[in-house]
Amino acid sequence: MAVEELQSIIKRCQILEEQDFKEEDFGLFQLAGQRCIEEGHIDQLLEIIQNEKNKVIIKNMGWNLIGPVVRCLLCKDKEDAKRKVCFLIFDLLVKLCNPKELLLGLLELIEEPSGKQISQSILLLLQPLQTVIQKLHNKAYSIGLALSTLWNQLSLLPVPYSKEQIQMDDYGLCQCCKALIEFTKPFVEEVIDNKENSLENEKLKDELLKFCFKSLKCPLLTAQFLEQSEEGGNDPFRYFASEIIGFLSAIGHPFPKMIFNHGRKKRTWNYLEFEEEEDKQLADSMASLAYLVFVQGIRIDQLPMVLSPLYLLQFNMGHIEVFLQRTEESVISKGLELLENSLLRIEDSSLLYQYLEIKSFLTVPQRKKSLAMLQLYINKLDSQGKYTLFRCLLNTSNHSGVEAFIIQNIKNQIDMSLKRTHNNKWFTGPQLVSLLDLVLFLPEGAETDLLQNSDRIMASLNLLRYLVIKDNENDNQVSGVFEKKLMKAGTRETMRWQSPQTGLWTELGNIENNFLKPLHIGLNMSKAHYEAEIKNSQEAQKSKDLCSITVGGEEIPNMPPEMQLKVLHSALFTFDLIESVLARVEELIEIKTKSTSEENIGIK
Repeated sequence: MAVEELQSIIKRCQILEEQDFKEEDFGLFQLAGQRCIEEGHIDQLLEIIQNEKNKVIIKNMGWNLIGPVVRCLLCKDKEDAKRKVCFLIFDLLVKLCNPKELLLGLLELIEEPSGKQISQSILLLLQPLQTVIQKLHNKAYSIGLALSTLWNQLSLLPVPYSKEQIQMDDYGLCQCCKALIEFTKPFVEEVIDNKENSLENEKLKDELLKFCFKSLKCPLLTAQFLEQSEEGGNDPFRYFASEIIGFLSAIGHPFPKMIFNHGRKKRTWNYLEFEEEEDKQLADSMASLAYLVFVQGIRIDQLPMVLSPLYLLQFNMGHIEVFLQRTEESVISKGLELLENSLLRIEDSSLLYQYLEIKSFLTVPQRKKSLAMLQLYINKLDSQGKYTLFRCLLNTSNHSGVEAFIIQNIKNQIDMSLKRTHNNKWFTGPQLVSLLDLVLFLPEGAETDLLQNSDRIMASLNLLRYLVIKDNENDNQVSGVFEKKLMKAGTRETMRWQSPQTGLWTELGNIENNFLKPLHIGLNMSKAHYEAEIKNSQEAQKSKDLCSITVGGEEIPNMPPEMQLKVLHSALFTFDLIESVLARVEELIEIKTKSTSEENIGIK
């Protein structure tokens, strides 16, 4: 019945001119053709399409059959013989139909699917889509529309992360990336071969450029790469990235120029101007490009070898900050890798403090989760840079563990200075005193939550203990007496033999008032609180009731009494540890102060 209906419509249209076809004819043709496919009359439909007499009708109306034919091809339940005939019909429609209408029909079919069907649809339609576009005159617009539609669909697919996921490629993203490169290559070659630089050619370049930017962001910003071993040659994302970067160079935008263009307020390439929102997206693409080149080493041979490590670091810091502003762990880890790669090129203590004037140099370490990376960063800075970074992090980190880490680094720098390995004014004397003001104090005085800040407090006490033991206390308190005696003897220059001074002993009064005394009070209050909590927990254990306790400023509800006791005793152990170190520090101070007083009397 469907075949007869289709033949009837065709017979009526055969006597009409092309321009006289009515909208009703298009609808009836599509409906009858679709029913032929659904009812299994595929061979008869093929004969109708192959009939030379129907050429004009197929050219104008045949594109309406693309949808039913493609759905038939994507249906796995169809017999192989019928699918084979459907492929013949599909190829004929692509060959005979109006390319403009066919383009829109194919793009609609690409937009329809979801989930795993997205990749199946794209892999089926890419080659026909390429053939159709080649027939059109206004290629720039058509290619831009096609690439944008394809990318929008691919961006919906989950990006595989592990080696196993990449090999399985359940959603077909890896296959699609490879196919998309093959789809785009002829249009890139067309740009290369066209020497006229016509307006149409410039527009085509811009559409390809937009596609490359989008690809750098998705999937390449989040994609993981296999190790650069024998398997690395089969890495689909590495291949995709390499080809995309190659496309950039081929259309006149080599990646070195693009990476170092990052940071300009407005970016304009040829006729392509980016608005503010697009510019924001562009930052992700440029960061991805920097990672691909510097960390993965893709096309790095195109990079000028004259660029200094400091110059590369300065530019990469902006890209690193883009990575670390994201929330995905995989993206943050790329930022850390790029930072590590940039820092490893630089000699220790050679990164001048002026680089910290760049905003990202100060903000990047605050966002990092890797203390090992922070240590590498610290090692590369010169003394003033280290000092500035320490001050900044102590003021802004609000994380006891990070602050303890910084305080340990301060101790290391003081130790180097006291050993006179080099003249370092930043970790001795007045500069150090200013830094110690940030270290040797309690943020909220005696009310400070000692458990929550225990890491920082222990690090501060250990630093203070070190200073008391290591520093030559006479330098601080009696240097004025030595100076007077030496000046009278006319030997002022001989004062250079003195050890560097930390300023500890002249600041001892402030340290006691701002740190040691409040810490004593805080410990007494905290221990009393937790001892009371232990008593309550023991009573609850007897009655076998559940109750809540407060630990580290946070209420922990409905904890079994035996578990409560473990937590509370652990807190008390921490306070006892702090109290033990505090007592040792105060004992050392008393010994040193008494010794210094006796020596001062002897000097007079």
